[in-house]
Amino acid sequence: MSPAQGIEFEIRSTAEPTPAARRAELLAAPGFGAVFTDHMATIRWTEDAGWHDARIEPYAPITLDPAAAVFHYGQEIFEGLKAYAQPDGSVVAFRPEANAARFNRSAARLAMPELPEAAFVRALELLVTQDRAWVPTADGHSLYLRPFMIATQRGLGVNRPSTSYLFMVIASPVAGYFGGEVHPVTVWLSQDYTRAAPGGTGEAKCGGNYAAAFAGQQQALDHDCDQVVWLDAAERRWVEEMGGMNLFFVHGSGADARIMTPATTGSLLQGVTRDSLLKLGPDLGIPSYEGKISVDEWRDGCASGEITEVFACGTAAVITPVGAVRGADGDWTIGDGGPGPVTMRLRHELVGIQYGSKSDRYGWLHRLG
Repeated sequence: MSPAQGIEFEIRSTAEPTPAARRAELLAAPGFGAVFTDHMATIRWTEDAGWHDARIEPYAPITLDPAAAVFHYGQEIFEGLKAYAQPDGSVVAFRPEANAARFNRSAARLAMPELPEAAFVRALELLVTQDRAWVPTADGHSLYLRPFMIATQRGLGVNRPSTSYLFMVIASPVAGYFGGEVHPVTVWLSQDYTRAAPGGTGEAKCGGNYAAAFAGQQQALDHDCDQVVWLDAAERRWVEEMGGMNLFFVHGSGADARIMTPATTGSLLQGVTRDSLLKLGPDLGIPSYEGKISVDEWRDGCASGEITEVFACGTAAVITPVGAVRGADGDWTIGDGGPGPVTMRLRHELVGIQYGSKSDRYGWLHRLG
């Protein structure tokens, strides 16, 4: 049995790799999600054959029938993780097994076939090895990896899930999500829209959740805010998450500081970074717990000084401080509006582990190449 549980990959190298000079130019200022490497990973699934036809092949457009189920019924899931260049010249991913497990939870919720976790990770290893020259080495840069799966069956029947699927991984060298420097973002409290509801697809990382979020995000931009904060669907009172990121609230300061994140209830994404911070915080002397917070409690806590910092976390943004809140019922500032010491300490520690300047005492790093 192979490391990918019997799924063997064929390597098909591109005949026209990006010239070194052009690649260096792109790596100098890649932006986020705008530049892609020379290859991609693909695996197909059908009811008869299961997972098969696994390849590393040249990055190129894919051809789908106009009646493919993904276009009409939205059967699609994805993941996001990063590969980091290390001081010893190796390349690692941060907790890819956790992404593989979440990918399969999303697949189960969308009635899609689960991919063996070993095959998920093997696809990352082979793609990064093939496109090793695309891994950025600049400070704060990384190679963003986007695994995803789409339904490919031709037909417009809605009585059952698709009978065929395509799994892919593409890679994109990236700089910071909100720019190179860490700066606080301003958020908009959405009262008109909700992201998800219990029993829905909130815990699944599927495209439909993000498409449904665009109207709320546009509303945030219209109010000169960087991101939208979602409230619960039932009461529009309880804080859930920010955009596509989880939120943390810092209570107290100094030796008394502790961090709280809204508990997962079926409508929140179980973030890998979120889970990592719940483990990392206590080891740094910062108690962490899952809880519940209303908009009023957030506002009052900032006014009294009980809530001293707020930050968002996720693969793309890592840890981003929240400096101010705006909403239909009023605005307020968090702390002094700048990045707080707890936020920056957690960020420094987590980024240090990812880039190899801090000890990986949790075994979170997985060598890709």
